[in-house]
Amino acid sequence: MYCFDTDVLSAVIWPRPTLPVVRRLAGLSPDEQCTTAITLGELLYGLARRGGERLSERMREALRDRAQIVFPFDERAAEVYGALRAGLERRGTRLDDPDLRIASIALARDLTLVTGNVKHFARVPDLHVENWLEP
Repeated sequence: MYCFDTDVLSAVIWPRPTLPVVRRLAGLSPDEQCTTAITLGELLYGLARRGGERLSERMREALRDRAQIVFPFDERAAEVYGALRAGLERRGTRLDDPDLRIASIALARDLTLVTGNVKHFARVPDLHVENWLEP
């Protein structure tokens, strides 16, 4: 299952959507697509800052069509988070908390994280990451 990060879902709603991403998404069934509650919060924050009815509607469409499953930061993810955060800190490769929570959810559920921030998430051991934003 593919878990979409904020930048990937945002790329779908831009006035000129990123076509490689749109094409890849079109080839997936809805039950292969998800996101996290953390990503949803980031998207809703962005909408609240920018406003605009048209942008809000496009985001809601993208979420309905592309990320119908929204995984929470639950006990399962929290267990991964604790060990992951401690390990990253020991190695001196910290990760911002929202991204650490997204990575924990993906690891806890064995999801492939789709993001443009591959280098950023590469420091997370055993996390499956793909970049659909680059051609």
